[in-house]
Amino acid sequence: MYKNTSPPRPGTALIAVAIAQFVIALDMAVVNVALPSIGDALGFAPLDLAWVVHIYALTFGGFLLLGGKACDLYGRRRLFTGGLVVFAIASLAGGFAHEPWQLVAARAVQGIGAAAIAPAALATLTATFPEGAARVRALGVWGGVNAAGGALGVLAGGLLTEYANWRWVMLVNVPIVAIALIATAIGVPADAPAGGRDRLDIAGAILATGGIGLLVTAVIRTDHYGWTSAETGVMLAAAAVLLGGFVVVETRSGAPLLRLGLFTNRWVSGANLFVFCAAAGQFAAFYLVSLYLQRVLLLSPGATGAAFIPFSLCVIAGTLVATRAGVHRSPRSLLIGGAALATAGIGWFALISPGGSVLADVLGPSIVGGFGLGLCLAPVAVAAVTGVAPGEAGMAAGAFNSARQLGGSIGVAVLATFAAGATGASTDPTALNHGYAVALAIAALLFATAALVAATVLPGRRDRTKAPVRESTPAVTP
Repeated sequence: MYKNTSPPRPGTALIAVAIAQFVIALDMAVVNVALPSIGDALGFAPLDLAWVVHIYALTFGGFLLLGGKACDLYGRRRLFTGGLVVFAIASLAGGFAHEPWQLVAARAVQGIGAAAIAPAALATLTATFPEGAARVRALGVWGGVNAAGGALGVLAGGLLTEYANWRWVMLVNVPIVAIALIATAIGVPADAPAGGRDRLDIAGAILATGGIGLLVTAVIRTDHYGWTSAETGVMLAAAAVLLGGFVVVETRSGAPLLRLGLFTNRWVSGANLFVFCAAAGQFAAFYLVSLYLQRVLLLSPGATGAAFIPFSLCVIAGTLVATRAGVHRSPRSLLIGGAALATAGIGWFALISPGGSVLADVLGPSIVGGFGLGLCLAPVAVAAVTGVAPGEAGMAAGAFNSARQLGGSIGVAVLATFAAGATGASTDPTALNHGYAVALAIAALLFATAALVAATVLPGRRDRTKAPVRESTPAVTP
């Protein structure tokens, strides 16, 4: 537990969190378009190049639960600031890398820094803004920059690669983080231990990090080994054993890394299921549409990035609408409507054609799908922390971000496998288009599943939810 030792400045704190969340989301996508240039410059083997992307997702997802609990134990600002510093140093090191292993190592450390930043950012907003209109607006900003960072990452990666140098996809993070650190020092209140602090659950941390890491590794390596290979089977089995052990340890621990009773709160459990399915569809759609633009329509990296601008603008527009509506409406209705629109938009993407164009095949789906996604971002974050005790805000944020990260990593890997299976060995644009269309149709089904989760799992009203918390921890009144 902790207590505040300096007065909060909500506006500045929101700026710090927004900038930090933007740069985390940016780095999920910014290197994708730069991969060919990175491979040529550093001499990556073809099969190893994908690890520049995968290792960030692996360490980010693997350490999120640990970051969330550490946030509750040692303080939000401490974890937030430390994560930003680590992220900036890793970005600088990656920008000056001269060997493949150096860049991969820098990306791994970036992921660890992001795993500290993400739950601390969401917990900071939860603690700074009380439930109600203020929190909805703050989480609307958080959701908007989160989506904008992911979408603009493709644009930034393309422009920096084409007109500057691939190294700038790493170095650009440093000045952004510097601004976030200044805003943090001014606006995020320091928190200090208030006595009786729990110990960090080391056994749970090892089991969770190892299990999630093996799970993500097994899935993303199916491009090399295949789903039915012995290597994949062994890794998945080992991940299941570790995660099963994690559940056992958490039920017996007096200070668990993730209190499983948290998920008896239907807002928390529903939000985590929703964001897992939605992130799987969203991340995969970004990946597949980017490939379609470059490999089928033969666009340059810069033009590919520019094609994502309408999507980004519509996400922001949807977020603004959801933020205004969320003051008076339950997150449930917005999530159902937003996921339904996203289903329609991503399903429209599945109608891409090899002789198409950005105007005919990308613009319309981007408007519908982007607006639908924007309607979801703030409400799902609101749902994920509704009724959560103050001392468990980091834990809830860590679980939510873990669900999102796992969904995104698994979604991209699984749908890329479906696309490859439908394409076969051919590199002809028509065959590639068919594979991408099949995978995009599955991505639309993932959003439809998210809408079903919102309709069946989430409560109808926020004021009927009470958080199941430990007796020593005061609950937040919804």
